[in-house]
Amino acid sequence: MPKKKPIKPKKIIPPQTREAVSKAFQGNQWWRLRAKHGRDKLFATPDLLWDAAVEYFEHTDKRKWKKKDWVGKDALEVERESDTPYTISGLCLYLGVDRTFWNQFRAANHDGFSPIIQAIENIIYTQKFEGASVGAFNANIIARDLGLKEQADITSNGKEIAPVITAMVDGQVISGELK
Repeated sequence: MPKKKPIKPKKIIPPQTREAVSKAFQGNQWWRLRAKHGRDKLFATPDLLWDAAVEYFEHTDKRKWKKKDWVGKDALEVERESDTPYTISGLCLYLGVDRTFWNQFRAANHDGFSPIIQAIENIIYTQKFEGASVGAFNANIIARDLGLKEQADITSNGKEIAPVITAMVDGQVISGELK
């Protein structure tokens, strides 16, 4: 077991010194001399964001998934390559940011960035939709991701359906709505 280092007691600053130090800093405006405040923007211009997105698209196009498949009457094992869908989360990982940053950046509506962000999101949506349509991606997973669903109300014409209870009491059938 390693030896623990002894804890050094903190230096106690006498009250007179604390008062002298606080008086020296009263009215201090050194912070105003900073060349900049806060961190740099991740994308200074919309063109830089677009270039980064194109790099992500090209990188993703090069990435292929390999999956096993069996073909023929003898069930020969083959390996097939599958494309990788573009995703917002994949773009965020590539850019080194998280989804919260992306959502806030989109919502902030920075000058000139809105059309670029919209174009990027449209490209991602279209690539996933078309890939699922031609069978390159799992249609069920992509439909859920894109928020697509088929909704048909064939029983109630839009009215709320109340459950009906049917029971037999003393040989008689009794039914009614549950309220």
